[in-house]
Amino acid sequence: MMAKRILLVDDECDLVFYTKLFLEEQGYEVIEAYDGRQALDILEEDTPDLVILDVAMPRLSGWDVLRCMQDDERMKNIPVLMLTARAEDADKAKGWTLGVTWYQTKPFELDELAMVVGRVLAIGS
Repeated sequence: MMAKRILLVDDECDLVFYTKLFLEEQGYEVIEAYDGRQALDILEEDTPDLVILDVAMPRLSGWDVLRCMQDDERMKNIPVLMLTARAEDADKAKGWTLGVTWYQTKPFELDELAMVVGRVLAIGS
């Protein structure tokens, strides 16, 4: 069976490094992007099983990436796990409205993230 592929998008290099390492230990293949523009460039070429997406990033925000994904036939069915420090109800509501599959706030525990990733991927398959 092929490993599930995750696109991890966050401008915090340390977070990407440790989260990627952890997810790879869990058996996932992880592609990283450090801003929204880079994420969309990757999505033009590739269809991961899941996108883990931060909100506040340079060039394009997570909200912008989500909007672009929803407007693109090839991308709109890819599950999106929003992983952000934005914990306000208004931000969560915006995420759900824009079609996120799951909204997870930072800081987070890696074990908790693994559980959420597993659930989201199970829904999508």
